Order: sequence, then structure tokens, then C-alpha cells
Amino acid sequence: MVPELLSSNLCSLRSNVDRLAFSCIWEMTPNAEILKTRFTKSIINSKASLTYAEAQMKIDSTNMNDDITTSLRGLNRLAKILKKRRIDNGALTLSSPEVRFHMDSETHDPIDLQTKELKETNSMVEEFMLLANVSVAQKIYEEFSEHALLRKHPAPPPSNYDILVKAAKSKGLEIKTDSAKALADSLDCAESPSFPYLNTLLRILATRCMMQAVYFCSGMDNDFHHYGLASPIYTHFTSPIRRYADIIVHRLLAVAIGADCT
Repeated sequence: MVPELLSSNLCSLRSNVDRLAFSCIWEMTPNAEILKTRFTKSIINSKASLTYAEAQMKIDSTNMNDDITTSLRGLNRLAKILKKRRIDNGALTLSSPEVRFHMDSETHDPIDLQTKELKETNSMVEEFMLLANVSVAQKIYEEFSEHALLRKHPAPPPSNYDILVKAAKSKGLEIKTDSAKALADSLDCAESPSFPYLNTLLRILATRCMMQAVYFCSGMDNDFHHYGLASPIYTHFTSPIRRYADIIVHRLLAVAIGADCT
């Protein structure tokens, strides 16, 4: 993490305050098909600083039709299309909501669990961050075919899934692991009316079956595929205040678009 002055102030968007940024800008059709992608150093003056809940409230409100609300609804509609397209291509949904256990006060045994509700706006932000990471990966690889810093997620060996398959089978369910798409589809069907949290627990278990995603230089490997995201190429661009890899990617992209000649 960079120093707090940067992470919490100078590098964070604030309402009606100019902030230096590195932007990935798309021109899209109403069906979220990308017509044009542009990368540029920019200045962003945010018109609203909203929590996920506040943004969701605007989207859901029947009484709000201001410019910000209209923009949020448009972004949310595009994000839903992007997410469906990723899932149709075999992307996995393994990240689970935050889980809180309720314990018996005397025995300290877990007696119930509660999940934190994720809103559409959480997914909306995630989809555009993923799209930015993919777009930047394509650009830096196009410019630096031997030296682009990318991130890949190898497919797990079949034996990794044994514990997941066994757990599902104990509840009379079948988990298919032939491909990421087969795994995603079977997890979507893994429900038990008598055990409402079974699907969440199976997804947590599936996460433990995965291989670790790794950074690599494009000239050192020819397999760029990201198994979990079902993407042929990927990198990290969107969190330079938290990951040094993103800073390297920012530098590569700056040179690729002629914004930095060093």
C-alpha cells in the first residue's frame, strides 16, 4: 500500500475535486460491444462520491432521474450485459459474500451463519474494472510482445477437485470439472432446499481447489489464459495504490501510448 496521504487523499476521487488519473475510455454500443478504446492521462472531477448502497438507492429509486442517476443506470445496464457474456464464456463466480457466524453463548458452537448482501453496484464496478484490466493487457502486449507484465490463472489438475466432488456427492449433487464452464454450470445448480448456505460453502470449497494466479512476463510463456475469468489475456491495472504490479503496468501503458518517453 502506498503512503496514506496518497492512498486516502491524493490518489482517491473526491466530489468536485480535480484528480490526476490514467483512464481507459471505451465507446460502446447499447449491447456493450466495444467500438473504440482509448487510453489517456486525464483529470477527473467527480460529480458525486457515493457508497455502493447510495448508488444502488439512486438506481432503484422511482423518483430520481437526475444526470448522475441516469448515468448510473446506463452503466449498470451495460455491466449486466458484460457479466452475462463473461459467465456464458465460462467465467467462474467463486468469490463469496462475507460470512458471519453466530455462536452459542455457552458451547461456543456455530448455530447459524449470515452472509453480507452484495448489491448490483458492487458487480457494476467489478465488471468495468475487469474490462479495463483486459483492455490494458491487450494494449501492452500489442506494444511489448516480449515484455508485457501479465497475470494468468492456470487450470487446476483434476485431482484438485476431489474434495469438492466428494462434498457435493455427500449431499446428492454432482459437480462437473471438465472445464471452467462445466464447473460454473454445475455450481449454479448445486442447491439444497434444506441447506440454504450449501451453494455458498461449495463455492468457498471450489476456491480452495484453484491454482494460484501468477504474474509473468509475456516473453517467458505462451499460455496467457486466465482460467477463473475465462479470459485469453489479463493483467492488473486498476489498483496502483495497493499493488506494485499495477504501477509497472501503468508505466508500460504510458510508454505504449506515448505519454511517457522514459
